[in-house]
Amino acid sequence: MSDLIHDIREFFTSWRNEKPNEINTLQQAGSNRQYLRVVANSGSYIVTNNPNNVPENNAFVEFARHFNTKRLAVPEILHVDREKKKYIQSDLGDLSLFDLIQKFGYTEEVKNWYKKSFNALAKLQVEGGKNLNYNNCIATRSFDKQAIYSDLLYFLYYFVRALDLPYDKNLLLNDFELLSSYLMQEEAKYFMHRDCQSRNIMIKDGNVFFIDFQGGMQGALQYDLASMLWQARAALPHDWKDELAEYYFEEVNKLLDYSLSKKDFLDSYDGFVLIRMLQTLGAYGFRGLFERKSHFISSIPYALRQLRWFLENKKIPIRLPELQKVLREIVEDDLISKFEVTRAGADSKLRVSINSFSYRRELPADESGNGGGFVFDCRGLHNPGRYEEYKKLTGRDKEVQEFLLHHSEMPAFLQHVYGLIDISVQDYIKRGFENLVVNFGCTGGQHRSVFAADSLAKHLKEKFGVKIEVHHLEQEAKNWVNS
Repeated sequence: MSDLIHDIREFFTSWRNEKPNEINTLQQAGSNRQYLRVVANSGSYIVTNNPNNVPENNAFVEFARHFNTKRLAVPEILHVDREKKKYIQSDLGDLSLFDLIQKFGYTEEVKNWYKKSFNALAKLQVEGGKNLNYNNCIATRSFDKQAIYSDLLYFLYYFVRALDLPYDKNLLLNDFELLSSYLMQEEAKYFMHRDCQSRNIMIKDGNVFFIDFQGGMQGALQYDLASMLWQARAALPHDWKDELAEYYFEEVNKLLDYSLSKKDFLDSYDGFVLIRMLQTLGAYGFRGLFERKSHFISSIPYALRQLRWFLENKKIPIRLPELQKVLREIVEDDLISKFEVTRAGADSKLRVSINSFSYRRELPADESGNGGGFVFDCRGLHNPGRYEEYKKLTGRDKEVQEFLLHHSEMPAFLQHVYGLIDISVQDYIKRGFENLVVNFGCTGGQHRSVFAADSLAKHLKEKFGVKIEVHHLEQEAKNWVNS
């Protein structure tokens, strides 16, 4: 197995002629790209490692370089390796627009950050779209009728069919054809980010910056506006959506050499809201229902509630009877409840006890009186304890964590663990159970089991809000002996 950290260190050193002080892995989202923060005396940088998708790298790098010539709000590309599998960009920090919503809620200050973002987005689309070479697009050069139809099929195959819902195929495909044709009436000559949502807008030094635009193409203005305002997890207040849509319209109108009709613009905008929501459900279906990634499954209720509000309060611009019939079915309470995550309330009795232990000792005893629980054997995972530099460290040390994330099957192992434990935790919360015990064992109870126990504790706390107790039994025994 190649040493990613070693490769990144060598890559960076060959460019800057200085050795990094730190290399830290950043959390991945839905893609297979790996992001690492390299900290050196000269500053902080972000390295992207994406060896299996060079066309995607080319798209991002060339788009970013073009936008930088126009001083638009994107990161600067500093270096690209010869094979175009890795590149270095400026570090925009860790604070996203989505983080502001999570931290402060729907305040006037957050709304102003949205306005600032829309001001920058209008410039990215209009100014950035001028003289842009779209030959590096990773899918298609433009969001044309074929691309729109493809998004609708994505929704059909990965969401509707995955739920085994009844529909008339010919009638539904006919509605897809009608919707695609309708949306193509809008002028599609601007840069379209394609995934313009609050997680992809970074805030640094009082400015906003757009990231993850490698899927960009030529398209209509309204698509990115719809993506921003109707992002499922952001769940913006509906009066904000109307106000910010009008604000964006005024901002983009200032940049054009002709005047847009507000009525025509907003009528088409509702159609793009619909297509964006369906594309999002297709993505959630693929990543969640097929790849079984829990974050995407838990996002489905947010998206369905947004869609239900849209169907009840907005007007689909053309008659689409079969599609509307399918949409009414997927926003029913019974279907939404299948994907709802039951979170622990203030009166919840459940406490999850998570232990790491060594198989050199006996299995931890369950003293809760509930009996049972889970025992996961981590010994099949690559062991950092075999290497001298990790022998005195534990699964709570950054170096060990990086090893387990990049040189073992730990990420896949944990995904399976989460899937099993989530079933019990959700059921136990509903039924008022008081205790659940989860144990992770490895040879020495020092590296793999410690990291796995801490990872599960973080996952359950974030997803369910349950009370957690974590004990690293081998480490606690050593500390007691040495004290």
